Amino acid sequence: MASFDFERVGRELLLALRGKRSQVGWSRRLGYRSNVAYAWESGRRWPTAAETLRAAERTHIDVRAAMVTFYGRTPGWLSGTDPATPAGVAALLEDLRGSTPLTDLSMKSGISRYSLSRWMSGQTQPRLPDFLRVIETASLRMVDLLAALIDPTTLPSIAPLWARLEARRQGAGEHPWTQAILQALGLAAYRALPEHRPGWIAARLGIRIEEEHRCLRFLDKTGQIAWDGRHYQIEALPVDTGRRPEINQRLKAHWARVGAERIEKGADGQFSYNVFNVSRADFERIRQEHLRYYRALRAIVAESAPDEIVAVANVQLFTLEESDAE
Repeated sequence: MASFDFERVGRELLLALRGKRSQVGWSRRLGYRSNVAYAWESGRRWPTAAETLRAAERTHIDVRAAMVTFYGRTPGWLSGTDPATPAGVAALLEDLRGSTPLTDLSMKSGISRYSLSRWMSGQTQPRLPDFLRVIETASLRMVDLLAALIDPTTLPSIAPLWARLEARRQGAGEHPWTQAILQALGLAAYRALPEHRPGWIAARLGIRIEEEHRCLRFLDKTGQIAWDGRHYQIEALPVDTGRRPEINQRLKAHWARVGAERIEKGADGQFSYNVFNVSRADFERIRQEHLRYYRALRAIVAESAPDEIVAVANVQLFTLEESDAE
């Protein structure tokens, strides 16, 4: 997890939400009689996550739309829940936690399991810095959430990170094999090499050596890897492209094509398909099962050791209907 001063980030967010308004005027706009803005911004007390999101709404930020932007889609929990409420905050945190045990999340975040449990059940509310800490620990996407809510360039500690993330996202679409090459650099076999061997990654992944060189240059240029004199070291985790649908679509198409190429070559793997008739209700049931499988897959990957192979899971489910016309 990147090192963040979550209290600093929280203060910057609160200042950005207030904008040019006075602290007293802003406090009154939020419905408080006291100068709560001063208390918040000085760190004497913190708003809860729900209070912060309600404050965002008072600045005409569409928090619901921001959540859709953050996810790159409309998450299931959002359909019947106001995100700027304790119930909405609890649903967001629980969704981002996924299948991660609370004990693991507690250990990584430094927040007690008891507090996490109460926040995710909606019994109590996290303070803004704790909310940001849990978001980052659970998803590594706190910067993305802030950027969905507010112009990230107005947050001094976030602005440079945001610029770097956007550059990496754009590059991921232009160099899709970088996703696999980053994984290859983490393999135990690569780390065991006496020194980096040009072409080793290309042979391991079944790509051209020119592609290996091109991707390594890009990763080095964007600060995602660093040369230690013998090997490349991974400096950044793979970039999440969920908030950029056009890039995400390009990457999905790329890995689908790679799968098709490997099928045609007779490569080993699980390549299955089934064309079928089904009711719309049962299609939705199947879709939910796919989502559960994908979450389980990611949980297994997160806990797997040692890193021995680079693999791709193409999870596809779609209707062949172009429209609802009978």
